[in-house]
Amino acid sequence: MKALPDRRSIRRILILKWSALGDVALASAIMEDIRRAFPQARIDLDTLPAAAGLFAHDPRFERVLAIDSRARGQRLRMIGTWLRSVRAGRYDLLIDLQGSDHTRGLVALAWLTGCGIRHRWSVRPGWPCTLAPRGLARTAPAVDRMRALLACADLPAATALPVLHPAPAETAQAQRMLRDHGLLSARFAVLLPGSQAAGWLKRWGVARYAQLAGLLLARDLERIVVIGGPDERDECAAIVAAINHHRPDAAIGLTTLSLLQIVPISAAAALIVANDTGTAHIAAAAGTPLLVICGPTDPQRVKPLGPQVRAVQADVGCLNCYGKRCRLGATAQCLEPITPARIASLLLDASPDLQGLKLYGSMSA
Repeated sequence: MKALPDRRSIRRILILKWSALGDVALASAIMEDIRRAFPQARIDLDTLPAAAGLFAHDPRFERVLAIDSRARGQRLRMIGTWLRSVRAGRYDLLIDLQGSDHTRGLVALAWLTGCGIRHRWSVRPGWPCTLAPRGLARTAPAVDRMRALLACADLPAATALPVLHPAPAETAQAQRMLRDHGLLSARFAVLLPGSQAAGWLKRWGVARYAQLAGLLLARDLERIVVIGGPDERDECAAIVAAINHHRPDAAIGLTTLSLLQIVPISAAAALIVANDTGTAHIAAAAGTPLLVICGPTDPQRVKPLGPQVRAVQADVGCLNCYGKRCRLGATAQCLEPITPARIASLLLDASPDLQGLKLYGSMSA
C-alpha cells in the first residue's frame, strides 16, 4: 500500500457506490465524512440510474454519473462511456465503496487504459486499489467495511445518519401534504410495509400491520401514514382500508411520493415501523425512531444506520436464509413469532417482553 496523500493535494474525487438502493442511502453518511475531510475538492458520484435521483440536488457533488455498465445487450458500449467519463474527470482519487467484482474490474480497466488515477481506495483489498482495509470478512456489514476504509485513510467516521438532500420543492410539497392531511400537529406513525417485488418473503403482511396500527392508535398515536411505491400500492391501500374500517379517517396512504419526500414526512412522525426495505434506509435520514422487522435477512447486515434505529428478529433455527421461498411453509415462518402485540410493546412499553426475540440497536420514542 502506498503512503497516504496530503489531503490538500487531492483536488478531484470520484466516489463509486452502486446498489442496492438502501445501501446507497446508507453510504450517504460515508459520503458526508468524505466531503468533510476534503472540503476543497471537487467530488463526483458514480451510481446506478435507479439511485441517481437521491442525489439530484445534492450540494456535495459536482456531477452524478449514472452509467449502467452492466446493462444487458449494451455492456461494452456503456463501459466505453464510463471510461471516457472517468478519463475526462482527471481524478486524483477514486473511492470504491461498492467493492464488487464489477467495480473492481472497471477500476482496473481505467488504470490499464491510462486514466491515471493515482490513488485508488476500496472497501475490498487487492489490486488495483492502493488502500483498503484488511481482516474484514466479505460478509461484514457494508457500513463496517466503509468505516474501516475511512480508518485506513485516517479520516474521521463521524456521521451517524444517512445524509440526503431533497430539493426545496420536494420538501415544500411534503409539508403541504402534512398540512392538507392534518398531520402538522398530530402524533402519527409511518409504516413502510413493502419491499422489492422479489423480496416478498420479507413482508410482514397486511393483517399484521393493520393490527399493529390499531394497537398504536388505542394507546399512543393519533394517525397512521402508510408509505409505499407503485408496486406496493395495493398492499398499502389494503392496510389503510383495514385501519379505517375500525377507526374512520385515522390512516392515509401516500404512494406517489418521490423517494426523497419520505425524509421530511418521516421527520414529522413520532416513529416508523418498516420491513427490511430500501425506503427504510431513506427514512433513517430523518433521525426518527425506527423499528425494522427482519425475517429471512440478517439484521446486523441490513439494519439502517442511526442511533435511534432498532431491528427485531425472531430467535428461530432458520435465521438469515435470504431465501425467496420459505422451505417450512407458504409464508415466512421466521415472521410468525413477531406479533403485532409484541411490536407495539417494543415501541411503547418501558420493559417489553423479549422472550424469543433478538434485538439489535437502541431506540427511544
